[in-house]
Amino acid sequence: MSNVSAQQLKSPNQKFTMEFSLLADGTPSYTLNYKGKAVIKPSKLGLELKSDKKTMLYDLTFSTNASEKELLFDKNSLLNNFTIKDTQTSTFDETWKPVWGEEDQIRNHYNELAITLNQNETNRQIVIRFRLFDDGLGFRYEFPTQKNLTYFIIKEERTQFAMTGDHTAFWIPGDYDTQEYDYTTSKLSEIRGLTEKAKTDNVSQTSFSPTGVQTSLMMKTNDGLYINLHEAALINYSCMHLNLDDKNMVFESWLTPSANGDKGNMQAPDHSPWRTIIVSDNATDILASKMTLNLNEPCKIEDTSWIKPVKYVGVWWEMITGKSSWSYTNEFPSVQLGITDYSKAKPNGTHGANNANVKKYIDFAAANGFGGVLVEGWNEGWEDWFGHAKDYVFDFVTPYPDFDVKAIHEYAKSKGVKMIMHHETSGSVRNYERHMDNAYQFMKDNGYDAVKSGYVGDILPKGENHYSQWTVNHYQYAIEKAADYKVMVNAHEAVRPTGISRTYPNLIGNESARGTEYQSFGGSKPNHVTVLPFTRLIGGPMDYTPGIFEMDLSKLNPDNHSHVNSTIANQLALYVTMYSPLQMAADLPENYNRFLDAFQFIKDVAIDWTVSKYIEAEPGQYITVARKAKATNNWFVGNVNGETPRTSNITFDFLEKGKKYEATIYADAKDAHYKTNPQAYTIRKMTVTSKSKLSQLSAPGGGYAVSIIEIKK
Repeated sequence: MSNVSAQQLKSPNQKFTMEFSLLADGTPSYTLNYKGKAVIKPSKLGLELKSDKKTMLYDLTFSTNASEKELLFDKNSLLNNFTIKDTQTSTFDETWKPVWGEEDQIRNHYNELAITLNQNETNRQIVIRFRLFDDGLGFRYEFPTQKNLTYFIIKEERTQFAMTGDHTAFWIPGDYDTQEYDYTTSKLSEIRGLTEKAKTDNVSQTSFSPTGVQTSLMMKTNDGLYINLHEAALINYSCMHLNLDDKNMVFESWLTPSANGDKGNMQAPDHSPWRTIIVSDNATDILASKMTLNLNEPCKIEDTSWIKPVKYVGVWWEMITGKSSWSYTNEFPSVQLGITDYSKAKPNGTHGANNANVKKYIDFAAANGFGGVLVEGWNEGWEDWFGHAKDYVFDFVTPYPDFDVKAIHEYAKSKGVKMIMHHETSGSVRNYERHMDNAYQFMKDNGYDAVKSGYVGDILPKGENHYSQWTVNHYQYAIEKAADYKVMVNAHEAVRPTGISRTYPNLIGNESARGTEYQSFGGSKPNHVTVLPFTRLIGGPMDYTPGIFEMDLSKLNPDNHSHVNSTIANQLALYVTMYSPLQMAADLPENYNRFLDAFQFIKDVAIDWTVSKYIEAEPGQYITVARKAKATNNWFVGNVNGETPRTSNITFDFLEKGKKYEATIYADAKDAHYKTNPQAYTIRKMTVTSKSKLSQLSAPGGGYAVSIIEIKK
């Protein structure tokens, strides 16, 4: 096909227009419009490659022309000097069924433009593939099999996102190791001056730029457009951040480096993850978008019958608050597994994972319909697990003397409850991979179908980052290996999700953001949960661990003076607004027993859905969601509110016409406030139909939750 200076692509609904062109020097460029408004101004595409003679010499063995060899060294990068060799357009439309999710079926409908570029003189080719959906654009770089580009090293990806103005952004600082930040709301031009203030302490941090931010990045323009930048299908590649040129309001991709500073080691044929731009003039459309999932490959697990959403409790919050400990004894200054003799150690009296305490949680789970019990701190090594660059930290199979694995398994089984395994790696990735087969087999031998893995601290080997290509590949290895053993994975401190749960639905949750635990480490902003669904949850569900009823943590531990910045009604609503097939009732059983009427909602709320309706939303301010429970005609509604009190007005038009339902409304009391009166709530019942309306107060840091049960005739 002859070269064409510009190629245009429209979305199926015609609301989006993407245009690709080559600049005068052969640099690839694109623009994006929505309903006639510019979203992305002309933005450059390409990759800067590392001049590595060992790598390049392999490529050059295919060339016998001396001048060509010299030219390849001079023009190493894939940035410019391109011509269009071929263009291909196509349309795709399917409906697929997720194993679990917010919907029981998802439409995947897009128009595609694949542009093959040939770099003059070097004769190297790349394909830039664009997919334009009704909710936004995805594009990626592809590297076909060819003699002049085989093994290569990425120095930096140079993908640009040129903004049309000084938008309002909801952002966290760019960091190679953690997303555990509160969100800052500011103009793009203010990021540089606020970055240091936006940083909060974490055990492993590596920030890289005063204008660097992380994806998923949420923005709002002055004329009311909502824009979300992220990536999809992060496989065998470094995690992408965004670095802002705040003079020109242009974001450029910034990949996480490996220990030696390289941004990616590639071997053709291969491709990058998708770069995604979700856009709408209604914030609820951003929350409802399934574009990230659609850009991932279909499920690769043939039999998914063993993958089941679960609601759970666990021995966790009592350790997070300092009420109890992970470690068994205080006697050992250091531990060497296989050498240290715990049988001779004096118990410290605070160890949470003891048989009697765990049985209490199993009894509570069984009595209240919870499917799982998580136990942290059950295995040897916690006395000496962190901060020493220690390779052999845990073996994941050896319990402390006061935790009888088989007896606990039998007790849980007799109560109809499944145990959930905990694997903390302490960032020692090689050690985890060394023990992984034995650890997963140990789980299956003892009735554990799910594991919560953790990566607290700096990654080992030294110099690697949590989000580098090497470590990203480890997370993927763990998921795929778990699938071999029919184990579900909930990874904490891992890379943020990018929709891979479509391909591997045994990835039933991640943390990868500032979760409830930070309420015990000094607190999170009361509007935090009104931002997370627009940012972190774009890529997949989060194990946020909601359900805290006692906000004054000094009542659990006199030395902990933190306060949970939320009302009880807000905590209930999180089970609906923070979608996950894995939901924890995180507080202690005794605190739920104090508020049994409110606890009823946590017992009742579903965790797998047929339909989800995002009713109203504004990032950083409020979100209201209604979801229909799978295999029933029952609905649940959740509303979370930021710092400003407001009245939420919704209709129940999502209900089936002609039917009556009993709605139980769990709401903030009139004087409720996340700081001064968080446990003030009301509960009322009313009969509703599809014509009914609700006007409900949401307090600062508050909200409401509604269970809607069909009234059978």
